[in-house]
Amino acid sequence: MTARSASAKAKSGRSPLNLWLRTNALQVGITLVAVLMWSVFAIGSPETFFRGNIYQAFMSTTPFFGIMALSLTLVVITGEIDLSFPSIMTISMWVFATVMMATGNLAIALVLMLLMGTAAGMINGLIITKIGVPSLVVTIGTSFFWRGMVKVLTGGTGTSLLPTRETAFYDVFVGRLFGFVPMQMVWMIVFGILCWLILNRHRFGAHVYLTGDNPDSARLMGVNVDRTKIIVFGMAGFAAAFASLLASLEVTYYWPTLGEGYLLNTLSSVFLGGTSVFGGTGTIYGTFVASFIIGAINAGIVAIGMSGFWTELIYGLIIVLSVVIQTIVGRRIR
Repeated sequence: MTARSASAKAKSGRSPLNLWLRTNALQVGITLVAVLMWSVFAIGSPETFFRGNIYQAFMSTTPFFGIMALSLTLVVITGEIDLSFPSIMTISMWVFATVMMATGNLAIALVLMLLMGTAAGMINGLIITKIGVPSLVVTIGTSFFWRGMVKVLTGGTGTSLLPTRETAFYDVFVGRLFGFVPMQMVWMIVFGILCWLILNRHRFGAHVYLTGDNPDSARLMGVNVDRTKIIVFGMAGFAAAFASLLASLEVTYYWPTLGEGYLLNTLSSVFLGGTSVFGGTGTIYGTFVASFIIGAINAGIVAIGMSGFWTELIYGLIIVLSVVIQTIVGRRIR
């Protein structure tokens, strides 16, 4: 390195550490939030947060919305939004329950369920891209449509999934690895790795970011923006269908109301994780960590002796705090 280049580097103040922090500001911010929150809960209730039972509970329930949040991250990065995934959960699981009861074949039921979820997601994408209706309006409409269809088809009556209980199928999806780790946690890690690889190691991931950052520029660069959006909506539908299977198998029952409690948690995980509502920015790591932050808030509040009424207040505080930390970190390393 010459004296001139060394001097220029010193003046710029951009050491390798600063450059790394600048590149990974979102991940650093959400990690600090997670550590801070865990510290508060651990200090407030050490008898709870220093035992394994609560973490097993987190690993059992968080994947139900965390898997959807990981896939929804790609949708939001493209500058769109999907509010129909809770209803896609219930229509997809209805397909599974119906086929299972009619044929007794779990493999066929699984395939048709995943196809239903993917198709429902792609329908959203087609209406948005080919007709030009805003995604907010489209997904609100399809959410009511799928939920209403389930009510008409079931009459509000659920289906028992007990026939799956003593099968390898059940163990693969919601069994306990090594007798402790819920398989739904393993599946969430698998989804996280796949989504990360797609976004960071595949050309399609670059298309997702380009589409959200500037659709017109993306088209000029040869990106098929419409196809990109249709695919990510299809992926979101696939994830919703898969999550519905895990949630239903865990309780061995299909309720027509499946999915109704996951909207807030899923969206909060995406935005808390640093994904911009304006598109073009977001990370899978951020959403993954944020899912467990959201999943732990209610249990943590109760464990430290506070009323459950504080939950929404804490949700808002955590989200604002994460944004503040991410902004401060981003400014300090510029």
